[in-house]
Amino acid sequence: MRLRAYFLLNKPVIVALLLVTTYTGMVLAAKGMPDLLLTFWTLLGGALAAGGASAINQYIDRDVDRRMQRTARRPIPSGILTPAQGLAYGVAACLVAFFLLAGKVNLLSALLALAGMIYYVGIYSLWLKPATTQNIVIGGGAGAIPPLVGWAAVTNDLQVPALFLFAIIFFWTPPHFWALALVRQKDYARAGIPMLPVVRGEKATRWQIFIYTLELVALTLLMPLFNLTGRFFLVTAILLGAWLIYAAWRVLHLPGHRPAYQMYRISSMYLALVFLALVVDVLI
Repeated sequence: MRLRAYFLLNKPVIVALLLVTTYTGMVLAAKGMPDLLLTFWTLLGGALAAGGASAINQYIDRDVDRRMQRTARRPIPSGILTPAQGLAYGVAACLVAFFLLAGKVNLLSALLALAGMIYYVGIYSLWLKPATTQNIVIGGGAGAIPPLVGWAAVTNDLQVPALFLFAIIFFWTPPHFWALALVRQKDYARAGIPMLPVVRGEKATRWQIFIYTLELVALTLLMPLFNLTGRFFLVTAILLGAWLIYAAWRVLHLPGHRPAYQMYRISSMYLALVFLALVVDVLI
């Protein structure tokens, strides 16, 4: 039971998605399949960094999580793990991640991962989340760092394609989490978290979801425009973009929370498929 609780403390579904984006950064940097051993160490370090930061985040949010129906069963608020155990695991995982990446990959990838951990824990969790409706917008940078880590692992530098990957996740984050916030609006209000629908209302949030979705899709189409990807990704990005825009359009125009929940689910699949399409585009 406790072992499973430590596993869940990592938010494994989110970590898996972040590892997809990390690997995509590696493939684009290598312009093919990266070295298997390098891939192993990079993904292991990335998983530990993301999981450790998640654990520290749950330590910070433990009182908030108790007040929210969606998070009350997490390992710390449910009492399966003590706050001290959660914090100790998180700090240990983050330290191991940094030294593993520095020793087995390179210092740049380790520093980028460290920046992501500090950004998520220090800037987002401690400062932005309880203070502003733009918490997700500004805090989105933390989740956008993994592809930079992947790129740096291969090249030991950062170039324009890596920055595009960062930007895609950055613009994906607001519509994804605002869709969830529409569904869980009462939960966030009860917990005192100033999410956009709680402060500015549903209408403004629905419009922001639609606008950010248009910007996100346009951004993905800039990559083939600048000859950073091939025709396969262009076609795939158009089809996936149309799917996501339609989901956002339904959120904007249809009443109720069902379209928002569907947008939340679809946007998760969209991000994974866009990054997988980038991998396929390089390999074919």
